[in-house]
Order: sequence, then structure tokens, then C-alpha cells
Amino acid sequence: MDAKEKKLWIAIAILAAAAIGYVVWSMKDEAPPAGGEIPEGTACTMEAKQCPDGSYVGRQGPKCEFAPCPGASAGVDVEVK
Repeated sequence: MDAKEKKLWIAIAILAAAAIGYVVWSMKDEAPPAGGEIPEGTACTMEAKQCPDGSYVGRQGPKCEFAPCPGASAGVDVEVK
């Protein structure tokens, strides 16, 4: 391999490293929000809570809390399945 060909491969390696570095830098994540809130676009788990009337509710909202049961008062413990 002559000197000219060696310089060409070194230039290609530098350009490839710069391109990979740029891609990694542009994909970096932002810091998670304070207060423990779930960022928008994050999916909640697919758990269901059985309400006293036999219906089920799923998780919703920014903190992935269970939706209120229809007609249930606050503070009532129900079974989580």
C-alpha cells in the first residue's frame, strides 16, 4: 500500500468516525422530567383494576394511575389483576 492510498483510508476512517459521532450526539436523550411524571408518548402498563360493580378500568394520565371506577368513592381498595 503506497502513501497516497494510506492517506485515503485514514481520511475515510476520520469521516466515518465523525459521522458516527454526529449520529450518536444527535440521538442523545433529554433529562427525565422532575416530579416523577411520565413523559408524553410513554405507554402505561396494560394492567386492569376490577371495580366493585364488576367493570374494569385501565391506567391513564401522565402518572399512569388507574382511572376512577364508575360510581366508586375515593379511597376504596379494590382488587388489581
